[in-house]
Amino acid sequence: MKLETIKKRLAKDRPMVSVTLRMPEDVVADLKKIAPLKGFGGYQGLMRAYVGSGLREDMERLEGSAIAQLIEKLREEGVSEEMLNKATSSIVKLAA
Repeated sequence: MKLETIKKRLAKDRPMVSVTLRMPEDVVADLKKIAPLKGFGGYQGLMRAYVGSGLREDMERLEGSAIAQLIEKLREEGVSEEMLNKATSSIVKLAA
């Protein structure tokens, strides 16, 4: 994930929208038990953390997949492995 995106997502003043979600009572009860153990004041914050975590994983997988496809296309167009390795190592340094 890009550094700019991460900074935006950490901003305290991000616009919020209300979402209604139907969940089984026992799941909500479990969330309420786990939330304070994980340092959350309530179960809704824990739910946001779970959704955010899963979303970040999927976004990284999606972005990684797009990069892999791009690299394969560049390979097909004759870009050398040396150049591909140099470019990907630069990307890894930028992401760190």
